[in-house]
Amino acid sequence: MENPVFAAVYERAWRPTFTRLFSLGGTSTLIAGKELTDRLARGGDRRILDVACGPGTYTAQFARDLTGDGVCVGLDFSAPMLGRAVADNAAPRAVYVRGDAHRLPFADGTFDTVSCLAALYLISEPMQVIDEMVRVLAPGGEIAIFTSVRTALTALPPTRIVGAIGGYRVFGRREITARLAAAGMVDIRQTITGQGQYVVATAPPRAH
Repeated sequence: MENPVFAAVYERAWRPTFTRLFSLGGTSTLIAGKELTDRLARGGDRRILDVACGPGTYTAQFARDLTGDGVCVGLDFSAPMLGRAVADNAAPRAVYVRGDAHRLPFADGTFDTVSCLAALYLISEPMQVIDEMVRVLAPGGEIAIFTSVRTALTALPPTRIVGAIGGYRVFGRREITARLAAAGMVDIRQTITGQGQYVVATAPPRAH
C-alpha cells in the first residue's frame, strides 16, 4: 500500500477484480455492495468517516450528495493512496486525512456513519479498529463493514497458506458481529455473499 505504482493501479484494476473474486467471478458481491454503498451515499447533512479509504473511491461517492455541513472524511495510513485520492477523487465535501485506524484522530461520537469497506482483512489488530469505529460513532449512527468470511473454500489449507503469506485474514462467521455486539451496537445485520460478508449495525440512541 506504500508503493506509488500499486496505488495508481489499485482503484482501476486491483480493487474491482479482487471484489469480484469474492463471488468467484459472479456478481453477487458486487450487487450486495452496490445496494449498501447506494444507501450510505444518500444525501443530507451527515458526517461520514471512510476508514482505510485507499484512493477515495467510496469517499467521493459518499460525499457527492451531502448538504449543509455534511462532509465525508477519508482516512488512510498510506500516503501514496491518499495522493491518488486527492488526484482522482476530489469532491467539494470530501476531505482526506492520513491517520492510523487503530487510533482514530477524532473525538468520541463525531460521525453519523462510519464505514470500512474491503480493507479490514488487510489491517493488523482489526478488532481494535472496530472498537475505534464504534468510539467515534454518534448515538443512533451506523457502521458498515465489508470483509472476508470463513467458508468451505477459504478454510482449505492452500487458501489459508496463500492468505497467511499475503497478510490476508479470513474472519469467522460470528467474529465481526460478536465484536460489534460486545461494543454495544444493536440491530446488527450480516449478509454473507460468496467469500465475503457485509455487516451493518447501529449505535443505541442517546439516553434521555
